[in-house]
Amino acid sequence: MSSDACVVLIGPVGTLPALTQKTAALGEVLAFPDADAPQALRTIAQRKPAVFVLERLFAATPRGAALINRVKADPTLTDTEIRVLAHDSDYSRVSPRKAPPEPQPLDQRGTRRAPRFKIQPKALASVDTVKATLLDLSTIGAQLVTTLQLKPGQQVRTTLDDKTGSVRFIATVVWASFEISPKGVSRYRAGLEFTDADAVEVDAYIGRHRL
Repeated sequence: MSSDACVVLIGPVGTLPALTQKTAALGEVLAFPDADAPQALRTIAQRKPAVFVLERLFAATPRGAALINRVKADPTLTDTEIRVLAHDSDYSRVSPRKAPPEPQPLDQRGTRRAPRFKIQPKALASVDTVKATLLDLSTIGAQLVTTLQLKPGQQVRTTLDDKTGSVRFIATVVWASFEISPKGVSRYRAGLEFTDADAVEVDAYIGRHRL
């Protein structure tokens, strides 16, 4: 599939002018601050740019790595080059477009790739606006139960709420099992892998609600 002759770049706000100047010769430049990672991802999916540029420091963060893996895993973006640039030096590298490794799945207790913590039962969460009870939570995944029907591979809008505010992001259902609660209520227990969650915000939420 052919790519649009444009560049999508993402990085900390202060780095965008320098990155835009460095990539202007490649085509139309669409620049996004790192806080707008979800919008950048939507633009990439819609425009299928010739080049996707990440600022070096952002690319090294969990969110940056997640964006790179997401683009690599999308079969419609095989023509998009993924490039990592430093805004303040000549550093530049192209991320190999070989097939990405299979993501490590969440097990029935959470995720193996980041520390996980049991969460207080009163913590508020929702999946596609349906209330959910968090069991375990890490910066990259969660285990929860909900009455919403879930199945592996499904993408869901996830929200973590408390008096401080809301943390919103997209997650993928890695595994799901049907249960009937002791009260006879049908529900689904599932493991989620976060797509574009802000690791700092999720970590702060864990700090406020861990057991």
